[in-house]
Amino acid sequence: MTLLRDDGLTAEELTVWRLLQRAQVRITRHLEAELLVAHDLPLASYEVLMQLAEAPERRLRMNDLADRVLLSRSGLTRLIDRLQRDGLVSREACADDARGLFAVLTDAGAARLAEATPTYLRGIRSQFLDMLGAGEIAQIRAMLGKLNISGGAP
Repeated sequence: MTLLRDDGLTAEELTVWRLLQRAQVRITRHLEAELLVAHDLPLASYEVLMQLAEAPERRLRMNDLADRVLLSRSGLTRLIDRLQRDGLVSREACADDARGLFAVLTDAGAARLAEATPTYLRGIRSQFLDMLGAGEIAQIRAMLGKLNISGGAP
């Protein structure tokens, strides 16, 4: 069966798109499994802790954090609830917005992040970077830049 032949995509273009999706899923699944086995920490939780650690005063508004970790507002709320129960984050009210909340990295959260980071970085190296040469890494960065994917926080 020929799929969507009127879409203007060539077979090669569709293949590249699918390969990109599969690579992202494969790498993400590997990182998730490694973090769960070694640290009982899901990848989404690691990403939240990392974003908070990199933020000024180790805190971010919940809306900003949701955007940075690519979660819905409700999905982030549920995740923060779990991290708060585990003592890894806390919530603080925004002084300038009565409805706003900050997620704040606790000392326990920072320690858990420090323990898990070597596992995370090893996974990125083994599942992605080691398969590429220095020139290819620069090429991928340039290509992703064309797609308006920044290397930093949104």
